Amino acid sequence: MMRRFRDLPIRGKLLAMVLVPLAVVLPLLGIILLVWADLSFDRLLITKVRSDLAVANGYFERVLGEVGASAATLADSNALHLELARHPAAELVPLLQRFKTREGLDFVNFRRSDGTLVATDFAPAGETGAAPAFRLGGAAQRRASIEILSPEELKRLAPALIPRVAVPLVETRNAAPTTRAQEDRAMVVLASAPVVSADGRPLGHVQAGVLLNRNLPFIDHINGIVYPEGSLPFGSQGTATLFLDDVRISTNVRLFGADPTNRAIGTRVSQTVRDEVLGRGGTWLDRAFVVSDWYVSGYQPLADGAGQRVGMLYVGFLEQPFTLLKYGALAAIGLIFGAVMVAAALVSLRGARGIFGPIEQMAQTMQRVESGEMGARVGPVPGHDEIGQLAGHLDHLLDTIDDKTQALQRWNAELDAKVAERTRALEAAQQQLVRSEKLAAVGQLTASIAHEVNNPIAVIQGNLDLARELLGSDAQRVSGELRLVDEQVERMRLIVTQLLQFARPNEFAGYIDNVDTAQALQSCLVLVAHLLSRTRIELQRELHATRLPAVNRNELQQVLVNLLVNAIHAMPEGGTLTLATRDVGTDAVEIDVADTGAGLDAELLAELFQPFVTRKKDGTGLGLWISRSIVERYGGDIRAANRADGRSGAVFTVLLRVEDRGAA
Repeated sequence: MMRRFRDLPIRGKLLAMVLVPLAVVLPLLGIILLVWADLSFDRLLITKVRSDLAVANGYFERVLGEVGASAATLADSNALHLELARHPAAELVPLLQRFKTREGLDFVNFRRSDGTLVATDFAPAGETGAAPAFRLGGAAQRRASIEILSPEELKRLAPALIPRVAVPLVETRNAAPTTRAQEDRAMVVLASAPVVSADGRPLGHVQAGVLLNRNLPFIDHINGIVYPEGSLPFGSQGTATLFLDDVRISTNVRLFGADPTNRAIGTRVSQTVRDEVLGRGGTWLDRAFVVSDWYVSGYQPLADGAGQRVGMLYVGFLEQPFTLLKYGALAAIGLIFGAVMVAAALVSLRGARGIFGPIEQMAQTMQRVESGEMGARVGPVPGHDEIGQLAGHLDHLLDTIDDKTQALQRWNAELDAKVAERTRALEAAQQQLVRSEKLAAVGQLTASIAHEVNNPIAVIQGNLDLARELLGSDAQRVSGELRLVDEQVERMRLIVTQLLQFARPNEFAGYIDNVDTAQALQSCLVLVAHLLSRTRIELQRELHATRLPAVNRNELQQVLVNLLVNAIHAMPEGGTLTLATRDVGTDAVEIDVADTGAGLDAELLAELFQPFVTRKKDGTGLGLWISRSIVERYGGDIRAANRADGRSGAVFTVLLRVEDRGAA
């Protein structure tokens, strides 16, 4: 076979080399590509739904953490400890109601350490309240988990939620057989946090929770995060669902294409999916029939605090639009391959005709050169392909040796220049890396330096006191100098405290005193006077508070200076800065810092007091977070809102508790 091929003329060889691959190899490659594209498309859909499920699970875990953080915040709050020390259980109800509203919870309650229910957010529970079936954390343990409550247990905690719990079961295709007609259990996100006194004695537990049954805003928010509008092409729709056991208790899947507001709550998952996810604890990533259509689906088991699988989290999107797209793409690939085969055959046959003449002409020229005719040349040949270029190279080989040599030299010089340029770039990058490492080292040393500075401060203060004692009455002659040293030592101590407070603000509470809010504001205005002097800001004072809140003066000044600086920065073109104080209720004072700037948009308001949230180019996003931590440490709060008096701008309100310290 090979010998017969070798004996063929150049024309036959070219036709065989061109047409055989076109007739055999290209169709085979086309089939392989079609199969690969089909499998890859399906894997791509599964990869997407796996990613979508991971996003939904991440948000669900975040909700668990937020509810747990809310319970811990109340358990650690000074307001709760004050109420426990001063008032009976009935007085806890308003505090629990306010906290529930502020944190967006469905219920909050307080229990003794043995689990006895003391008070809920709607009424005192009495002394006979029994703990539900779920477990409380230990004396120092905080928990946040999914729990399943019976109607009786939920009624003890939040009777107003009972109408949302019951879910009538809807007959569903391929679901596991059941004799139940209704799901009356409640799936809740439940968190508990221990309440411990200042001397370490356990006082009880705070429990907080969110009901997931028929929680449509919650499931719609998950769907909006995983499948924002426009994220799915070709008319596909994304859905998300929460299952209690195998029953949909919260979903945005519509029921059999009916009224778009009629959701498929009460329908059930197929038995195949139920056995895989709830039975074996696996994750389902495949196509599945959901209520009335096929979806590319992801199911993940949800476990309660005891590790028992109690439900599922689902996300998925309609399969049909992607199936139509896949078949359309595969058909297009097949048509393209067919057209390419025909066109390639025609072009190859036509191109073969232009090969023989130049090749024979070059062969004749080489024979003439071998015979000693050094001036022989191929001459012009038709076409400008590689064969034509080769013919030209043969004619100009000797003439172009020098040109090629010079070109090689130029390329060598360019290469050297590029190497030098890359070397300089690498050196600059290395220098930047060294600078970054130095800055990181400085940050790590800040806390240790702050602690180390305290030692020489203590030595200086001790020797200063000893010098006064040894000098006796003679110390009066240098009293001014000694007082200056005292002030500078105190200043160094304050700087160290502020460094540590910046790193760990919750560990450094200052000395508490009854502070005149008007004087505190006046002192803060002195500190920001240099900023006001460079602006066209008009200052208005409405100072009507008569009570003296219990707070550390320097920390209150830190909070107010931060709010004043933010207000000044919000009015670069000038405006009106309003400072107001007033008595609130029977035991509180409010301080308002209002500006006439651009105000706060809804997105910023939602996360304003979170760490590292800032709109300043040079801001750290820590100022408001630290300020709120300081105020909450004294049982107060900081609120932010846009002005409600018809003017643009924002107003920050500092709420401070009043505590009579005269008896101390």
